[in-house]
Amino acid sequence: MTGATTNMLMTQTMRWFGPNDPVSLQGIRQAGASEVVTALHEVPNGEVWTLDAIRARRAVIETAGLGWTVVESLPVHEDIKRRGPDWDRLIDHYRTSLRNLAAGGVTTVTYNFMPLLDWTRTDLAWAMPDGALALRFELEMVAAYDVHILGRPGAEADYSAATLEAAARRFHAMDEDARRLLSRTIIAGLPGSEESFTDANFLSAIGTYDEIDAAQLRANHIAFLEAVCPVAEEAGVQLVVHPDDPPFAIFGLPRVVSTEADVADLFAKVPSAANGLCFCTGSFGVRADNDLPGMVERLADRIGFLHLRSVQRETNGAFHEAPHLEGDANMTAVVAQVVQLQQRLGRSLPMRPDHGHQMLDDLGRRNNPGYSLLGRMRGLAELRGLERGIAATLNG
Repeated sequence: MTGATTNMLMTQTMRWFGPNDPVSLQGIRQAGASEVVTALHEVPNGEVWTLDAIRARRAVIETAGLGWTVVESLPVHEDIKRRGPDWDRLIDHYRTSLRNLAAGGVTTVTYNFMPLLDWTRTDLAWAMPDGALALRFELEMVAAYDVHILGRPGAEADYSAATLEAAARRFHAMDEDARRLLSRTIIAGLPGSEESFTDANFLSAIGTYDEIDAAQLRANHIAFLEAVCPVAEEAGVQLVVHPDDPPFAIFGLPRVVSTEADVADLFAKVPSAANGLCFCTGSFGVRADNDLPGMVERLADRIGFLHLRSVQRETNGAFHEAPHLEGDANMTAVVAQVVQLQQRLGRSLPMRPDHGHQMLDDLGRRNNPGYSLLGRMRGLAELRGLERGIAATLNG
């Protein structure tokens, strides 16, 4: 192997939520990242990202000594997901934003196609044995909210009898403050989420998807890609879809980017090179039937961005964010596949450590859930060491 190939390592990034992020660009740089992954979160969904705004954000980032080549995310408006009456205008805006991002030096654009909610958790500060705080998801608590707080018609049919019994027990054990906290945790909007709801308008929004099942949502996703991929190709931008989080239907809303079969079908239907994947080991890893190392190997030519984190699957559909090298992800095998992939490609893939624990001096500080600095710094350091060790072994 040539020296260039031997030294091919992932581009280390961290997510930054813009000027209002409690984590500074200086902190991200000191944590070891060379780039940030960010977005113009202040721009309303569906509106154009102007070239001036993109260049202004880049200037702030580069002044701090960091790069910016990956956007996360350029939101897909709900009227695109629903194929609503404003579809043509919104698609035109999306195309314009892609052209402007390319002109502003961005080469990878992350998006998701989850209806209404972005990533969903039921506890944002679950205590780990070492005292750090993690994100956690419990299906029983989703059912408690869905059936007893939200009151979604027909919700009971989506859960087993055992889950419904446990949900009722948990709901009745909660006081009003605990119930409000559960609502806020699920629907009030997490960092990077596209919407923020009250219980009433969330229930109303769910109703706008009554006629859209998984097959129709897939068709709408394909129509979106067919409309925007030619512009992305022309501009030199790759779109990378983030998988569903969690990777199964919730609140009666379909999810269509949850398994290897889902993304393989998407790539077969829209074979454009601009149609890529943000490979998230945490989202895919919630499902035991997703073979993460094998997926990296088989989907290699489509992967344009990596989210590296691990979840620990529990019983009854629950899971929590594990330390990056622990849990169910088999991160060593995943990173080994990534190292080999980069050597075949002859180029570096951008990655970021995702959803770190809140720990040490970050405990008690204002943080975006999952995005405090020190937990992600620990994850980045662990992943960096793992990758370098694997690369050294493979290169002899």
